[in-house]
Amino acid sequence: MIASLAMYDWPQVRAEHDRLWALIREALADEGIAAPERLTRGGSLREVWESPDLILGQTCGMPFRTRLHGRVELVGTPDYALPGAPPGHYYSELIARADEPGEAVDFIDRTLAFNGQDSQSGWAAPQNDMARLGLRFTHTRHTGAHRDSARAVAEGRADIAAIDAVSWRLIVAHMPELAARLRVIGQTDPTPGLPLITAKGRDTAPLARAVAAAVAALAASDRAALGLAGLAAIPAAAYLAVPTPPPPSQDAPVN
Repeated sequence: MIASLAMYDWPQVRAEHDRLWALIREALADEGIAAPERLTRGGSLREVWESPDLILGQTCGMPFRTRLHGRVELVGTPDYALPGAPPGHYYSELIARADEPGEAVDFIDRTLAFNGQDSQSGWAAPQNDMARLGLRFTHTRHTGAHRDSARAVAEGRADIAAIDAVSWRLIVAHMPELAARLRVIGQTDPTPGLPLITAKGRDTAPLARAVAAAVAALAASDRAALGLAGLAAIPAAAYLAVPTPPPPSQDAPVN
């Protein structure tokens, strides 16, 4: 059996995620569902997401629509109560160096740092927003993580990045020195947030009930640290409706 909440499982909030999982596990036991004692950390997320042993995992909207839909079951979407977004939705904060003037569109010919080409928040969101203006980022730098994208911008190795709003909230809370070197220059449109999934063929209803009960039972301080407000039910069709831009391999060479 496998359980993973890796998407926002930063070291600074690992204890809070462990306590959340303990409550989910207790609620699953009440539903008659056995679950692993501990969260799986490390290793390949693709292998975790596609494992037939997956009890509960969290993925990103882009891999869900491009690869996982039809191969996993959609359980629900955590609601991180982001201002200006419907429940269960999120957006990206477009960030630049604090001393760099201009709005997001002014950076279209500059270097975009992105965490991964399968990231809704780091890759698809900024490209989709610019596509509405007939524009596209073509100078890019792959970093591997939102934190590293933020560092790349702060250190001058890139000029702009799209950081998902929950990750940006964690950067502001736990990496204030880095946040102080950056400024928000815009936001992308909200899209469905990072969904919880389980292995193909599993009944999702008891899993959703267990997660909702666990979030409600979580200590207020832990909910605040994680930014969690509840569990939203967003249909798979809403994820599939989000456009998927071409990968950076079809642009100029990635730095």
